[in-house]
Amino acid sequence: MSRPASAYDLTKLPTRAPHSINKEQANRQLKRMRQELIELQDRLYAENRQSVLVVLQGMDASGKDGLIRRVFSGINPQGVQVHSFKEPTAEELAHDFLWRVHQQTPRRGMIQVFNRSHYEDVLITRVAGLISTEEAKRRFTAINAFEKLLQQAGTTVLKFYLHVSEKEQRERLEERVTDTSKQWKYEAGDEKKAQQWPQYRDVYEDVFQHCSPASCPWHIIPADQNWYKAYAVAEVLRDTMVKMNPQYPQYKADRPE
Repeated sequence: MSRPASAYDLTKLPTRAPHSINKEQANRQLKRMRQELIELQDRLYAENRQSVLVVLQGMDASGKDGLIRRVFSGINPQGVQVHSFKEPTAEELAHDFLWRVHQQTPRRGMIQVFNRSHYEDVLITRVAGLISTEEAKRRFTAINAFEKLLQQAGTTVLKFYLHVSEKEQRERLEERVTDTSKQWKYEAGDEKKAQQWPQYRDVYEDVFQHCSPASCPWHIIPADQNWYKAYAVAEVLRDTMVKMNPQYPQYKADRPE
């Protein structure tokens, strides 16, 4: 299924599902896993001691929005929040790069999904030439410390890179022009970003190398097929929450003194 980023050459990692699983099988299992996630999220919320942060990264058109819909459909919206990180505001730029991120981390009992994340500050900033390699390395150290702090506070951090091929990305970007239901996704810089695929690949591989400790690894998810992508992410999330084992609080009757 998914795999920790122990190898950093994206050109050698698959973007499609393994032959051992088919679409019908994956969709059946995804449906069952969603039911499990509904119960696990309910227990997590009631317990109010732990939390989960799901970090989603990927090239443009890797399908982060659709993945969120597929995986979290049916889960109580009171217990799940999604935040998309856009270009920093003037206020955010006046602080350190993690200032705006820390405000969006999940409180106890919650699942928080980052649609793009703090990693944009060591990805797009490098491709655009806004920070140096030396500054990126300093930020890697800060990110690792930040994620360790979250873990120590009871937040489990799951990081997913949605690995889409150049061919599939081009086809999806073309759909943003030809498909009226997807034209709202089109941005003027889409073509330029697609042309920068090699540069983005290089900086992503650098992130995987420097920000994938054993306690908080990256999972590289083949993303050319939406059905498999959702299945793989849901499986990691389900397995992780089973290990977290949240419990409903026990009833304590009032006792007279």
